[in-house]
Amino acid sequence: MNRPDLVSVPPSHAPSDLPPSVGSFAVHIPGVPDAELEPEPLDPAQIISGDPVVTGKVLWESPDGKQIRGIWQITPGVVTDTEANELFVVVSGRATIEVEDGPVLEVGPGDACILREGDRTRWTVHETLRKAYHISL
Repeated sequence: MNRPDLVSVPPSHAPSDLPPSVGSFAVHIPGVPDAELEPEPLDPAQIISGDPVVTGKVLWESPDGKQIRGIWQITPGVVTDTEANELFVVVSGRATIEVEDGPVLEVGPGDACILREGDRTRWTVHETLRKAYHISL
């Protein structure tokens, strides 16, 4: 089926590379499950238990720095965080995210999650969790 609303975008192109007339689209980024990530040390005050290690990789950032897309990973343990506006999809692993004065979110492969700016969270990572994310600052 020929659909004029679909656009094929090479993985090397960021959304900012597209002409302004392009609306919604999808970009396949090969290698997300096994991409090599860089260390992102945790503040020791965030660690409640275990020895969690965080790694990540920014795949795209808007020119004004207010939109960021990337891959993030954390190994098992329990940590706290204060969130930014974020949408993410879990690629692998499992965690329980407790939002202070809010819901308890059980996330695993294929789950999409939205966190609001200022949410104070407690992450209990059961299996090394890898996610693809979009953050709006």
